[in-house]
Amino acid sequence: MDIPIKKVSVLDFQNHIKGAEKSNAEIKEINIRELNFSPNLQFGYRKRTELEPDLLEAQTKLKWADHLVWVYPVWWSSVPAIMKGFLDRVLLPRFAFNKRENSLFSDKCFTGKTARIICTLDQPAWYYKWIYGNPSHNAIKKGTLHFIGVKKVRITTIGPIRLSKEEFRAKWLKKVETLGQMNK
Repeated sequence: MDIPIKKVSVLDFQNHIKGAEKSNAEIKEINIRELNFSPNLQFGYRKRTELEPDLLEAQTKLKWADHLVWVYPVWWSSVPAIMKGFLDRVLLPRFAFNKRENSLFSDKCFTGKTARIICTLDQPAWYYKWIYGNPSHNAIKKGTLHFIGVKKVRITTIGPIRLSKEEFRAKWLKKVETLGQMNK
């Protein structure tokens, strides 16, 4: 199964790639923080903003993949700003979805793909779920991935990272490697 990895995280998620390689997956990696692009969708959808070469390459990798892995730290109960800008600039009409004429609905261009979200927190995962309601999970899974057609989305939440001990981090790195091997 093809897996492009999105890495925007405080932990070393090369372990997920290592696991995926063990299962003979072909991997194309996108490291958002290393891309050269403006995260601002300056004109919204009213006027087209030309995509930078790094974003065109990212679109190619996203279309090519069967399975998408998004790795990021939760900041202010959301994704990092650079990731939000990446999503705004890359998941455009006629690429990720097609607006239907005279309708509020759209056709999804990423049907048949699956995804895994791996995110880190500076609070316990249960606290993020029960007190805050998993806002970044809902935004990425439902508001973004389901919207473009990725229906099967699994989420792994790791926290708290801040003040965690080496044993805690080692356990999670091993689990992330296992997830990579499973391609789920």
